[in-house]
Amino acid sequence: MPDFTLRKTALFLEDIHHDGGPPADHPRRRAAIAALVANPFAGSYTADLQPAMEDLKPLGMMMTDRLIEAMGGSRGIDGYGKAAMAGADGELEHTALWHVPGGYAMRERLGAAKAIVPSAMKQGGPGTRIDVPLGHANAAYVRSHFDAMEVGLPDGPRAGELLFILAMSRGCRIHARMGGLAAEEVAGKDGLR
Repeated sequence: MPDFTLRKTALFLEDIHHDGGPPADHPRRRAAIAALVANPFAGSYTADLQPAMEDLKPLGMMMTDRLIEAMGGSRGIDGYGKAAMAGADGELEHTALWHVPGGYAMRERLGAAKAIVPSAMKQGGPGTRIDVPLGHANAAYVRSHFDAMEVGLPDGPRAGELLFILAMSRGCRIHARMGGLAAEEVAGKDGLR
């Protein structure tokens, strides 16, 4: 069993009241949680990585629960996304370990979430930042929820670490006015519309 020893977590929370226009009736809340873990595959090639996703599921659930708590509860959370970064001794494929544990944890805890969880992956070192894509949790075609939240930690990922990130949002972009499928029109059947 691979050892993904957790070194630290960090929470980021934003309340956006306006974006150059009038103050919104309700601020948009975005939050992200990041976890730095040891990369047990760093420095060598492992042909079969998929079983290790199971070992990361408890981390995904813990991070999801803490993120929902930071958001003030699950009510109204309608956007989500995830990201992962491998340190210098890892490979980009190691970041793909986060697809199931991160994405499915959020979908499970949010209940009715139907849309694919947007994802970003890259390699980088301490201080490298990554844009975590955000999209509507039930319908990928809701333009008002296309967004990204920049996240990074000054001390990671170190060469033998992985940085895993989950993000959630409540509400559309402030002053969203680009048309397309409106959030209140979502049927929530196929994850697209």
